[in-house]
Amino acid sequence: MIKNCPATAGSRSRREKFKIVNFLFMSISVEEVKKIARLARIELTPEEEKRHAETISAVLDYMKILNEVGTTGVEPTFQVTGLQDVTRIDEAKDSQIVEELIAQMPKVKERELEVPGVFE
Repeated sequence: MIKNCPATAGSRSRREKFKIVNFLFMSISVEEVKKIARLARIELTPEEEKRHAETISAVLDYMKILNEVGTTGVEPTFQVTGLQDVTRIDEAKDSQIVEELIAQMPKVKERELEVPGVFE
């Protein structure tokens, strides 16, 4: 434990220790969470819908705060470790299990997976 650190002081819960500011403005509604869940085909309970609306809103509200930080004259940082990606040539190869995969698909059109539209 770090001495004199507000985040670790006392016997508060983990949630309380890292709760800096309560700046929840509900940027996303429960109805929007329901729509996102439906599009993602995720079933949520009403409690989960409310919790996710609050959590996503907190993240979005924090992003609003970060957008207010002055970054004029600050160079963008893309890479700080000096490491490079290891890449290979993307080559198409015949798969031995194509028919097996197609047989598992719920809906097939012209030997490709057909999914319902997402956009209205």
